[in-house]
Amino acid sequence: MILLPFHKLPKALRTDAVRPYYDILKSKRGSLRLKRAMDIVLSLVLIILLLLPIAVISAVIKCTSKGPVFYRQERVTQYGRTFNILKFRTMVVGADKAGSLITSGNDSRVTKVGAVLRKFRLDELPQVFHVLSGKMSFVGTRPEVVKFVDRYTPEMYATLLMPAGITSLASIMFKDEDKLIGNVTDPDEVDRIYDEQILPQKMEYNLQYINRFGFRRDLHLMLSTIKHVIS
Repeated sequence: MILLPFHKLPKALRTDAVRPYYDILKSKRGSLRLKRAMDIVLSLVLIILLLLPIAVISAVIKCTSKGPVFYRQERVTQYGRTFNILKFRTMVVGADKAGSLITSGNDSRVTKVGAVLRKFRLDELPQVFHVLSGKMSFVGTRPEVVKFVDRYTPEMYATLLMPAGITSLASIMFKDEDKLIGNVTDPDEVDRIYDEQILPQKMEYNLQYINRFGFRRDLHLMLSTIKHVIS
């Protein structure tokens, strides 16, 4: 992964709040290169191994609920660039227009198959293609929707110095995020809880990740994710 010169970063990232994190990453260019090399090699291997599981899951989704197999939504990745994240559809069609973009506990919009996919994070499998393209990495801040990124504090923008990730320290710590929101159904209230309570805590973990960034650290987080999913 190549880190842009500081003066070429987007304006939101060229701040005194982001500079310390940039300097940390700049001093670890070797780890950044290893990170990208691992992303390419591992994603290629996984794409080959996961072709059959992806085909099976696609068939199950298609046979059990109306609508497309995949769900796409605009998210934000490195340097504030937007892309359409690809996931297996786990909710009814039009769910994002019938409520909050954040899922609450026992959300009625989640399908039966979708609940199982979410539990074991199988809905994330298609994102391996984003890793290969460089839009995402295996480890990094989970990609947020634009409206939440627009509410970032100056320091939070440091998380956009690296590609968004499939997993992260925050993902592990908040693996039951929907339970933290509870059974709140009002979209505005769900967004408020996420914006004021959950997002700031997740960002503390994401910034901590940058402070301690290293190739071995990434390997540890990947193994920890597998352990938590299995357990």
